[in-house]
Amino acid sequence: MRPRVLIVFNRLNIGGLAPQVLYTAQYLQDEFEVKLVCGALDEGEAGFDSLLEETGLTLEIVPNMHRAIHPMKDFKALQFLRQYIRDFRPDVVHTHAAKSGALGRLAAYLEKVPAIFHTFHGHVFHSYFGAAKTRLFLETERWLAQKSSAIVTISRLQKKDIEAFKVCEGERIRVIHCGYDLKKFVEGMDAKRKAFRQHWRLDDETIAIGMVGRLAPIKNNALLLKAIQKVKTQTALPFRILLVGDGDERSNLENLAKDLGLSFDHQPSDACDVIFTSWMTDVVPVYAGLDLACLTSLNEGTPISLIEAQAAGLPIVSTDVGGVRDTVLVNENVLLSPSNDVESLTENILKMLEKIQKGSLDMEANRGFVFEKFGLERLVRETKGLYRDFL
Repeated sequence: MRPRVLIVFNRLNIGGLAPQVLYTAQYLQDEFEVKLVCGALDEGEAGFDSLLEETGLTLEIVPNMHRAIHPMKDFKALQFLRQYIRDFRPDVVHTHAAKSGALGRLAAYLEKVPAIFHTFHGHVFHSYFGAAKTRLFLETERWLAQKSSAIVTISRLQKKDIEAFKVCEGERIRVIHCGYDLKKFVEGMDAKRKAFRQHWRLDDETIAIGMVGRLAPIKNNALLLKAIQKVKTQTALPFRILLVGDGDERSNLENLAKDLGLSFDHQPSDACDVIFTSWMTDVVPVYAGLDLACLTSLNEGTPISLIEAQAAGLPIVSTDVGGVRDTVLVNENVLLSPSNDVESLTENILKMLEKIQKGSLDMEANRGFVFEKFGLERLVRETKGLYRDFL
């Protein structure tokens, strides 16, 4: 009989970690019996139901498991998970992300599951909350780590963070980089580029700059808008910004754009500076249609958008935070700025616009780097190895 694995993750939302979790689960099934559970979508989030159809997987939604802390709802979610574990009797429980990681590991510990793993896809130990709340999360993670068979980080830099915050001893931490199906970012891209740019009314001369992800304070999209205002005054090259995603910060960003004198729209337009596209389920055409990918986060684990951008052959301008440096091949195609430094970001965007206009970029090294380091096959192989070692 195949060993049983229960995977607990946060939400089946676009822009989250769902693709990595589901693709991995899909290819674990030849050796393990796998079931997945996750929390409900938060208000305003778009679901990724097409991913379930693509992988042929099913999952159970955990009632009352949401991102925000709510003692009564969290207790009910914990009881649901405990009952699910009693019924399924898994040999392994593998959790992903903070809330699902806390409730999933506690349920697994209370139900005496033989092997318990948790993957950090980022952490909330700085730049998210105030001192008291951060301290509470830190102490909780330390306690949960002691109940876990091993902790998994998705970058070496993140491993150093987890050690530095004394969450877990280094010898109990495994580094398993994210893995994705990257072949789709190479196949048929010319046709996808043409269709995307026609839809969003981007002519051949316009340089399309995009940032893909949720509109949330931690993503610091405001920094990009501030830099773009400065870029406009320092170059005559035609360009447009596309913010691909949605979230609670959208209205604030629209108000900031107004204050900065940047015109914006939510529909295809050739007469604005910024387009808020909202969520797009299939991001492959997005990367096909862009010319430059940006990221301005205050903190990151392993930013999927930068992996996908390099696979698609796009140059990058990003803040140098969290696991960014471990995710990109830093060379003339990738320019990094200090966190929240609008002058540096402006300068790097201007440099990259000139390179794009001259056609002087060769992205093959960056593409080869991400295919080797972040391929799906390696992720599945290393995850299977982790389970085997503890079973």
